[in-house]
Amino acid sequence: MLTRKQHELLLFIDRHLKQTGFSPSFDEMKDALNLRSKSGIHRLISALEERGFLQRRHHRARALEVLRLPEMASPPVPQEEAAPAKPSSGPADHSFVPNVIKGDFAGRLAGAPIATDADAVSLPFYGRIAAGQPIEALRETGAQVSVPMNLLGRGDHYTLEVAGDSMIEAGILDGDTVIIRRGDIADNGQIVVALIDDQEVTLKRLRRRGSTIALEPANARYESRIVPSDRVRIQGSLVGLLRRY
Repeated sequence: MLTRKQHELLLFIDRHLKQTGFSPSFDEMKDALNLRSKSGIHRLISALEERGFLQRRHHRARALEVLRLPEMASPPVPQEEAAPAKPSSGPADHSFVPNVIKGDFAGRLAGAPIATDADAVSLPFYGRIAAGQPIEALRETGAQVSVPMNLLGRGDHYTLEVAGDSMIEAGILDGDTVIIRRGDIADNGQIVVALIDDQEVTLKRLRRRGSTIALEPANARYESRIVPSDRVRIQGSLVGLLRRY
């Protein structure tokens, strides 16, 4: 689900591409969304890219490509804009009454697929990974994490627990369990597990710049780390996450 600002920016970019044939500038996007700085646009674009709605194509006139649009034609109406409920003429009832979803849940759930243990697979757990400063190289703990199969694709996978807040603008929070597809190849813009100097491991967005690799955070308080490419090994790319409340 997209936030209202993400939804508005995606629709604005899509309209601009169709009308002009090229991507809007960051100033145009900033003004269209009434934001004070372009850093907010950078964060929104990164979030849309991470969710598979948008793709960046560097050094091209159409630097942004809309991959898909939300199913809804317009963003959802915030709760404060919804029409107030009509007062009841009957006796006061202080029990909870849902005012968003109408009808009974039994009818809505009839025939819906229900997840069972058979729909999950156990993946190895490699401990905590820094979404902040890199930590020591990962080692398998022997623990397992049960993961729904619909979060997985082809290949081998493993799991990690996130420590730190440097990826919060990509929706990755401290304490989340991330699902990683094992592999040593990743595209620019993907969030990867990077092993530095065979000692430090970190979770960051990958950018190749000539003979170097930039490991970019998704938090304006952190700076990118630039490392010679021969000192970095990719150990997998992010495919999903689990969160407990």
